[in-house]
Amino acid sequence: MKNNRVHLLFILAVTLILGSCTVYHDADGHKIPPGQAKKMYGTKSAKPFAPGQQKKQH
Repeated sequence: MKNNRVHLLFILAVTLILGSCTVYHDADGHKIPPGQAKKMYGTKSAKPFAPGQQKKQH
C-alpha cells in the first residue's frame, strides 16, 4: 500500500513538472528569426519576415 502511494506521488510530481513547461511563440506565429526565414525562402530581403517592418493593414 505504501509502495503504491510512493509511485502515485512520483507520477504526480513528474506530471506537474512537465506540465509547467511553456513554449513561447511570436504573436504573428513566426518561429524563426527574419534572417533565417530569408535564407529558407531565398528572398533578397528579410523585411517581409520582420514583424516591425510590416505595413499597417488599414
